Amino acid sequence: MSHNAKQQVSFSSSLEENMEVVKRELGNSTDLVTRTVRMEAIGQIEVGILYTEGLVDKSLISNFMESLMVHAHKREIPSDDALADEPLSLIKDFMLTMGGVELLDDLDELFNAVLTGDTVLLVEGCTQGFIVNTKQWEDRGVQETSVQTVVRGSREAFSESLRTNTALVRRRINNRHLWLETKQIGKMTQTKVSVMYIKGVADENVIAEVQRRLNRIDIDGILESGNIEELIQDAAFTPFPTIYNTERPDSVAAGLLEGRVAILVDGTPIVLLVPAIFVQFFQSPEDYYQRSDFGLLRMLRLLSFFIALLGPSIYVAITTFHQEMLQTNLLMSIAAQREGVPFPAAVEAMLMELTFELLREAGVRMPRAVGSAISIVGALVLGEAAVQAGLVSPATVIVVSITAITSFVFPSFSMSIPIRMLRFGLIALAASFGLIGVFVGLIALCLHLCTLRSFGVPYMSPLAPLNLADQRDTLLRLPIWMMHTRPYFLRPKNSIREHDNKPNPPRESVH
Repeated sequence: MSHNAKQQVSFSSSLEENMEVVKRELGNSTDLVTRTVRMEAIGQIEVGILYTEGLVDKSLISNFMESLMVHAHKREIPSDDALADEPLSLIKDFMLTMGGVELLDDLDELFNAVLTGDTVLLVEGCTQGFIVNTKQWEDRGVQETSVQTVVRGSREAFSESLRTNTALVRRRINNRHLWLETKQIGKMTQTKVSVMYIKGVADENVIAEVQRRLNRIDIDGILESGNIEELIQDAAFTPFPTIYNTERPDSVAAGLLEGRVAILVDGTPIVLLVPAIFVQFFQSPEDYYQRSDFGLLRMLRLLSFFIALLGPSIYVAITTFHQEMLQTNLLMSIAAQREGVPFPAAVEAMLMELTFELLREAGVRMPRAVGSAISIVGALVLGEAAVQAGLVSPATVIVVSITAITSFVFPSFSMSIPIRMLRFGLIALAASFGLIGVFVGLIALCLHLCTLRSFGVPYMSPLAPLNLADQRDTLLRLPIWMMHTRPYFLRPKNSIREHDNKPNPPRESVH
């Protein structure tokens, strides 16, 4: 955000004039509540109270009003002549029983406070006021994760409340070095964006780079963390995500412990983690909650990645250009299935992939009660009808179905999007040049991945450049007691994660 110096607009000494200015600037909005009361304890002086209905806790407002109008008696106020001339000091020291009271001397600051759920108190004859923390709005609370589900592990997910989200992370990392910095981004929305990291673990250069990129954002509004992601990512013209996003507090806590930086945006349950690397999108939180399988599930996800990316293109290339690679019986079976099909294999694959993408999008957009039924019935009926009508061959339906299934294996949904996009390009290369086109496309894809960076960290780390020390938690997943250090590619200031946590040796049987 541009930090241009702006001139402060001070208050008038007239309470009525200040109240009229606020009402006029807010267009006499019907949710703006204003109240004027007289303080008997300090010489019948008038005090104005302003807040936005729906953004405040009504019980706090009741306590606030009660402390001003009932509990403040003259006998509780010291008869010091010096204090009698300072109504602000009297109100703050003897009448406000609320916590989080701040001095207010700027009109722009008043609007920001009122529109974010705070209550503003103005006093007749004073050019300053108070901001009282009374924020409380409707929140769906902490619910179960709906996207990144696990069999074993925490069921909690982030909500749309920034303070709820920061509390979920702090509950998992109870450490004084877990620092939180908050700023407002968006000239109109004034959205609160928090940067969270562990001081002494995260790389100072990464923290400074995150702050620099956030500070340079100059935009009207931020409505979701995806807006922040697009504005601070390293490479704009790449299908691959260079910033990791998650709805799971335990994933964010694990990332912070490794030396990453979390970006939390008010109003969204999706939190960003930087730096991000390619293999991170194939790692599930459940990998660390179950006993070590030495990376077998990760290998399965990586195999699914290649099947989802290359399945249709390899099928098109072999059936169109390289039939000699198939076993004779299989070749004859495929040829018999394709007899009477009016389209080439490439057109078949394109049509079926496009149809499946339409079904997937329709299943997401339809009402939840009928969305799953539409996707299942559509896939079964359309696939069967297309085969019966002779428009596509059964082998093509099988290949596209396997491709569709493997595209849902990835723990991170954001990695399935580039695969769906690149799949069509590889089909076109396979239809034009056969396997040579597929291999050229793969080489171009590998070169592109190796040129990407995420906040200074190579995207393919620790595979390229190769770092053997970090291979214990990349494609493999060795037992936790063998992972002594944090990932070196993150350049953590404190690289030691543990010292000696080897399992206990077996005890001899006692008879």
